[in-house]
Amino acid sequence: MKKTPLENWIIKRTGISPENPDALKSYQLEKVLETLSYAKDNSRFYQKQLESIDPRKIKSWEQFEQLPLTRAEDIKNNPFDFLCVPQSQIARIVTLNTSGTSGPKKRIFFTEADLQKTVDFFDYGMRSLIDNTDRVMVLLPGQAYGTIGDLLKKALDRTGTYCVVYGLLNDLEAVEKTMIENEINCIVGIPIQVLYLSRSKAASFKHIEKVLLSTDYVPQALVIELNRKFGCQVFNHYGMTEMGYGGGVECQALNGYHLREGDLYFEIVDPLSGKAVADGVTGEIVFTTFNRQAMPLIRYRTGDIGAFSVDACQCGSFLRTMKKVSGRLKNRIQLAGDVTFDLKELEEILLADEDLIDYQVTIKDDQTLLIEVSLYQYETAKAKEAQLQRCIETHFLKNHGEVMQIEVKRSPLQKPDQLVNSMVKRKIRDWRKESSSE
Repeated sequence: MKKTPLENWIIKRTGISPENPDALKSYQLEKVLETLSYAKDNSRFYQKQLESIDPRKIKSWEQFEQLPLTRAEDIKNNPFDFLCVPQSQIARIVTLNTSGTSGPKKRIFFTEADLQKTVDFFDYGMRSLIDNTDRVMVLLPGQAYGTIGDLLKKALDRTGTYCVVYGLLNDLEAVEKTMIENEINCIVGIPIQVLYLSRSKAASFKHIEKVLLSTDYVPQALVIELNRKFGCQVFNHYGMTEMGYGGGVECQALNGYHLREGDLYFEIVDPLSGKAVADGVTGEIVFTTFNRQAMPLIRYRTGDIGAFSVDACQCGSFLRTMKKVSGRLKNRIQLAGDVTFDLKELEEILLADEDLIDYQVTIKDDQTLLIEVSLYQYETAKAKEAQLQRCIETHFLKNHGEVMQIEVKRSPLQKPDQLVNSMVKRKIRDWRKESSSE
């Protein structure tokens, strides 16, 4: 098994020795302190947030972990307060429209140097799964300068790896034609879109050997299906725009992410107290950026659920591993009787059914869970609804007791190949919150 290429990249980037893995933590603390000073000197937000903090007096991780967390709402409220350089030096601005609301949007800023650091990470991260004999198709935005597809192609160009940046899946026939004409054997894309493509164009998908899934939580049912039907190796990438797109990627062990530790420091904290949890314990993923020019972030709350592994990776790297992200805190819903329900529970049931095209989960009230499904076979859809309803009712009864009435019904939902305007993350609609805010 090949060791993760990120190890040599991080050694070269940090100057540490693999014989002294503790040196990485020392390097990261040094970079964190530099970030604190830089952000406090140049960012209006951190001038206020860190007003009573003297970075020179922080000597340990324990002291760093006492610093306040940065929230997504802080960026939404005034993204320009985070800027540390003149706007004339900004090479790329990303406006995140994933909330589905008309409220303020997050804007993330990058200088040219920030973008080049992402290209560097993508270069070595992609070496975890491909070499220059592979032919890659990217089903992510890539037409504009500095988009994720554009940066990924620049990274693959470094190793002479053939790459077609198609963009988001919006035309099944056109994508299939591109796959065949370019002899594609590796796809990079959004989990639900890749699953939809594999179910719709199974014949052409049989030539796909490797898949890298990114931008959203990856249900295990999806990985199992791609493995079973096509023999694909399915790699997970973890990242978000706020991280500079890339955060970590699986090696050939396929057992969690090796992290971008030369550019980012990761923590797992209790989402209620904000205190660090032990390795192996699940909590909220928090990160701090290093060397970010335009918009450094300090202890940024991702809203993602994860945990560090307690065991060394099978690839033999000294780098720590983060377990695969298991969803988002916003998709953990409190029901009656102190019952907590998570979207991922339903996804593993729904996505295991190969007739499914799309779905939407809605908490209508304290007693009713509505699941709208779009199915391939209209003739058998009624029976399929009843089957899915029985499976979900059985799951709820076993795991949560009789706390909800389950309704499964067909709906003309937007298909995954129609999600062309933004990379929307799957979420639960909670009508209880919408009603209470009216």
